[in-house]
Amino acid sequence: MSSHDHVTEQEETNLDFTKSWVNSSKFIFYLSVFCILGGLFGNCLRLYQSRYKGHPDVEIQSSTQYKPEYK
Repeated sequence: MSSHDHVTEQEETNLDFTKSWVNSSKFIFYLSVFCILGGLFGNCLRLYQSRYKGHPDVEIQSSTQYKPEYK
């Protein structure tokens, strides 16, 4: 085995995802950021779709108004 073969094997090991702590931590970081942003966007979209859509027409008794009307 020559030294050239050993260097390329070492470089290949450095580029391997399972062997390199730096590459795997970058991947996990970006994956977690993507998941958090996706969850945040999904929750905002769900809140927007189930928002309050207007004021209902509520009938108020005449005796409980600011100027009550008694019968």
